[in-house]
Amino acid sequence: MAGRLADCRGCLEFTSASALMQESIIVAMTPQCVIGRDGGLPWHLSADLQRFKRLTMGHHIIMGRKTFQSIGRLLPGRTTIVVTRQANLTIPGARVAPGIQEAVAFASPGESEVFFVGGEQIYRAAIARVSRIYRTLVHATLEGDVHFPELTANQWEVVEEEHHRRDARNEYDTTFQTLRRVPTR
Repeated sequence: MAGRLADCRGCLEFTSASALMQESIIVAMTPQCVIGRDGGLPWHLSADLQRFKRLTMGHHIIMGRKTFQSIGRLLPGRTTIVVTRQANLTIPGARVAPGIQEAVAFASPGESEVFFVGGEQIYRAAIARVSRIYRTLVHATLEGDVHFPELTANQWEVVEEEHHRRDARNEYDTTFQTLRRVPTR
């Protein structure tokens, strides 16, 4: 189903990412672009957590301070970079950066792919520079106070898609998608 996107529509601008390192977003969201509620995820999806681990293991992950606080710990097997405006913040075992550009610079040496993992402000700052989005669509209508930026369908195409039914470990049906930015002509 190439080109089929959720009901998220809006404008994006593109600036080229590093030719040496893939910059990607990984996100779980509803078709209404909800990604969080009350400092956490509004769902429990074991399969999505396993996918997140499989894709990000061994890579640098970039997140905002609030996302780091909601996770509450460093994720094993990944290098964590936290973006914050708090100049004095130190997080043992993590790198701290004042912005997206600095965070990517920390990841660059020898990294093949860096992942922006949230939250909303990080996604908004990163969306124009990434060329790939690993998206889990959560097939539910849920309330939330954190949202993913809207996408313009003609700027992204679905290149992989895998459907999963709800079960005892996944409370909603989901679709795993890989989106690729459509090259400009």
